[in-house]
Amino acid sequence: MLLQKKPVSLPYFADSSALFSLIADQPWSVFLDSGFPHSNQGRYDIFATDPVCTLVTQGNITQITRNNVTISSTSDPFDLVKAELLPQLDGYEDLPFNGGAIGYFSYDLARRLENLPVIAEDAEQIADMAIGIYNWAVIVDHQEQKSFLVGLDEGDEQKWQSLIEQFSQLPENPEYESFKVISDIESNMDINAYTDAFNRIKNYLKEGDCYQVNLAQRFVAQCVGYPWVAYTTLRELNAAPFSGYLNFPEVQILSSSPERFLKLTDGHVETKPIKGTRPRKLDDYEDQAQIKSLENSYKDKAENLMIVDLLRNDISKTCQNGSVKVPVIFNIESYTTVHHLVSTITGILAEDQHALDLLKSCFPGGSITGAPKIRSMEIIEELEPHRRGVYCGAIGYIGFNGNMDTNIAIRTLVHSNNTIRFWAGGGIVYDSKLEEEYQESFDKASAMLTLLQQLTKKHDSH
Repeated sequence: MLLQKKPVSLPYFADSSALFSLIADQPWSVFLDSGFPHSNQGRYDIFATDPVCTLVTQGNITQITRNNVTISSTSDPFDLVKAELLPQLDGYEDLPFNGGAIGYFSYDLARRLENLPVIAEDAEQIADMAIGIYNWAVIVDHQEQKSFLVGLDEGDEQKWQSLIEQFSQLPENPEYESFKVISDIESNMDINAYTDAFNRIKNYLKEGDCYQVNLAQRFVAQCVGYPWVAYTTLRELNAAPFSGYLNFPEVQILSSSPERFLKLTDGHVETKPIKGTRPRKLDDYEDQAQIKSLENSYKDKAENLMIVDLLRNDISKTCQNGSVKVPVIFNIESYTTVHHLVSTITGILAEDQHALDLLKSCFPGGSITGAPKIRSMEIIEELEPHRRGVYCGAIGYIGFNGNMDTNIAIRTLVHSNNTIRFWAGGGIVYDSKLEEEYQESFDKASAMLTLLQQLTKKHDSH
């Protein structure tokens, strides 16, 4: 069994993206990004590459690759990841991650958990889950202004020393090929299609099928070049505490998510659903008025409360009886382009449960399905023209030490086969108004639309 190495101090650099750029183009390189220095709402950046094992799930088959040998399994993907992380290792207490699993669990991985209809088009054809098992990582702590190399002792001192050297200095003006958008940005729902879907949800709500359904539109554009370049621009435009860049062989994920899904630290569980949004205003007085509007909105609070109840129920499946609490309800959090209404739910994980059991029991996050969850997902499948894929799934880490932190993959772009796409939506309830909900999806999409428009202009000017 491998043991933890003592973490090694590295020089601290405020902008981890420059350091990560050293490995950004390597297959299976991963960057979990706090958004610092453009945002100070997160604390840690984590990045790694060269996983010792990869798990890629498509449909009912997971391909597990180790030492260039691939085996296939039809077992539960969550259990397969868990098997790679057991037995649990003691980590170094002050650091969030000491090696382990990093990657994404797509929204459509829920098909392995629930019997959902198959209606929406799977235009992406990408993996439902892609996870690497990393024996080393760089951790950057922006609060303490310290950086560390962490990992397991693989007995290869030369490799360890070369990693220390590699991440002890910033690259000199790294040269990247560019990234360009070469088509218009198209949505899969015009106002008429959106109106039709909205009205059908209203009908389901009226008939008592559900209390809330999340409805999203999908935007797509053609592109050429190196998506890491697009990500460095995105993190400036829309810095967010649960961001990330994943460079996997078939797909690149560019996420600037403001929403934590599940955090597990030494058995303490936290989830922070977002429900309720207002766009930011440039004028301070108008911006404060947006906050007041959100604080005083009965509708937004009702939506938020439905999801709080759903998540309390979800996390109590794996938490100790009586440990689930709601310490914060209806808190306003402000981001680059929007204000959000956020609540916090906590619990204590039961002794016989693992991080992957918790993730599985809550998956996908209730804040992006609606309530009740399964019925909402059936309606989403019926009304959204395309499968969501990574959108509304989860991106993050589960450590050898049993700790976990994952986002809800909103404000997230997915790049493969020279196309880039992203989704934006919101929860529809009985008193939702069509024009407001349609506009809210554009408010949430604004940073990503701006990004693609900027990258189109760069193309036009050449």
